[in-house]
Amino acid sequence: MTAFSLEPARLAWCAELRALAAERLRPLAGKGEPGRVDRALVAELGTLGLLPRLFTSGALDLCLMRESLAHACTEAETALALQGLGAHPVHAHGTPAQRARWLPGVSDGSVVAAFALSEPDAGSDAAALSLTAELAERDAAASGAAPAPAPPDAAPAPASLAAHPEGRSGWRLTGEKCWISNAPDADFYTVFARTTPGAGARGVTAFLVPADRPGLTGSRLDMLSPHPVGTLRFDAVPVTADDVLGEADRGFRVAMDTLNLFRPSVGAFAVGMAQAALDATLAHTARRDAFGGKLKDLQTVAHQVAEMALRTESARLMVYAAATAYDEGAADVPRRSAMAKLLATETAQYVVDRAVQLHGARALQRGHLLEHLYREVRAPRVYEGASEVQRGVIAKELYRNVEDR
Repeated sequence: MTAFSLEPARLAWCAELRALAAERLRPLAGKGEPGRVDRALVAELGTLGLLPRLFTSGALDLCLMRESLAHACTEAETALALQGLGAHPVHAHGTPAQRARWLPGVSDGSVVAAFALSEPDAGSDAAALSLTAELAERDAAASGAAPAPAPPDAAPAPASLAAHPEGRSGWRLTGEKCWISNAPDADFYTVFARTTPGAGARGVTAFLVPADRPGLTGSRLDMLSPHPVGTLRFDAVPVTADDVLGEADRGFRVAMDTLNLFRPSVGAFAVGMAQAALDATLAHTARRDAFGGKLKDLQTVAHQVAEMALRTESARLMVYAAATAYDEGAADVPRRSAMAKLLATETAQYVVDRAVQLHGARALQRGHLLEHLYREVRAPRVYEGASEVQRGVIAKELYRNVEDR
């Protein structure tokens, strides 16, 4: 297989996913409440065996899942993607105890995960995080009680913590996260907090924070996109070395590793929406009577449809190429991932907008497929790195290659 073709087995799998999305997932999604986690939908994704594949499939198969589901049911696609985004850091960087505690529930759909990186003043500039993780006094020492023994498979205390002379045992998280998908309904959050002030990206630590930790509260945001988004507030939320994902002060690597995997698949989500809009436009323009013939017979319409198809296929190929590069461990994954997300999300915006224009007023009616896609398609150009951030990543990688020569 190359980056530019799929073997018959994969093509058949994509067709099967589109059928499952239309027949079993879309009816469930229609019963869900916009802006809330649809736990019945998440559970069905687990029953169908799609959630476990988040941890056993490569980047290309993740893209194929997201594209295929998005074509028929964007809600199902988003539910799957958010489970993966929130839980991938646990799968890739967690301890055996963390993985055993949380991943089975994520896989069967009984546990909802979330990825908590963005803040009110640190969205695109992820290295500017201000959620603070301050070292906390050992509770047991304050009460005079003996500390509980650490589990045998617990992560070793980070050097910055273990070396502290005052017997400190953990951190207190204080601050706010904003625009967090699945918040505040998730069961646990992958949270990125500043453990070393003034250190930029080098002073961030990733924590696994269960939703029932004292001091953690949240609220929902009413967004244009119908999927759940909210804020999280941390009022001295306690975390310990057992909650660290990866290593202390190296959490930015956890975040970037996750985003490098999921950015191409955001592009796949966009391609799925673009294809759905293109298919609807082909059907509409082929049967719509206009000016003594069919709408498709007007050259201006036919050329617009051709352009929509051209851009959709170009985006698809770039997404597949980026995912294949990730699976092969290529050195240029950050650049390819950024290019794939940028091209695909901008393409989907164009294609959906053209589709609305060619359908006319009917496409703006609440409940129409294109009305739904029009609301869905805008957000991917912002989240997981806005289009401007992707251009910055691409340029940085290009100039790095020049400097290395």
